[in-house]
Amino acid sequence: MDPKFFDMPRYLAGSPLFSGLSSNELARIAQSCQIRSYTKGEMIFSLGEACEAFHMVVAGQVKLFVVSPVGQEKVIEIISPGQSFAEALVFLNKPYILSAQALAETVLVNVSKRGVFSEIEQDPHFALHMLAGVSRRLHGLIQDVEAYALRNGMQRLIGYLLRDVEMDAANGQSTVTVSLPASKATIASRLSLTPEYFSRVLHELEAQQLITIDRREIRILNVQKLAGYGSP
Repeated sequence: MDPKFFDMPRYLAGSPLFSGLSSNELARIAQSCQIRSYTKGEMIFSLGEACEAFHMVVAGQVKLFVVSPVGQEKVIEIISPGQSFAEALVFLNKPYILSAQALAETVLVNVSKRGVFSEIEQDPHFALHMLAGVSRRLHGLIQDVEAYALRNGMQRLIGYLLRDVEMDAANGQSTVTVSLPASKATIASRLSLTPEYFSRVLHELEAQQLITIDRREIRILNVQKLAGYGSP
């Protein structure tokens, strides 16, 4: 993607963080943004680096993760196009508390902390847009804590497969196909499961004729039965 032909104000206008802003406001924010491409496996930032921007995914995917003292990696989140990350960190004046890595060829819009602070000073209502973004991230983290505390591994995996499936809309469908956004090992870490357990559960669901597996393509054969499988 050639940055010279990227319409930054138009892109920002389509983001939940910046929708509803005037053309002048979008133009000011756009001046503080940079578009950057990352190759698969390239680090975007590492734990302890200074946080001078938050990031919006235009294309590709980003893995947010931490590494334990013994070298074990824990995936916190997988960020897809249309999503943003590190919004809250720009207000803390502290280094990044985790690391980010491109899982594929990835394009990001990096929104500088300087530009965000400047816009808030000019228009306090802009802070509401930022608070909304931070709130969405907090809501997602609360859902994760709830899942880890109250659901077993089988339920967490099923919940992940059905996360974007509208149950009512799926009633009349014979099958629904879900594409895993990353490797099974990465998603297993995201769900706090071992890769071996993740694969074992997938094959159990396949043996029960609830899904079929074709690499990263998971075909759900019966949404309602899958949703109820493994529940008490």
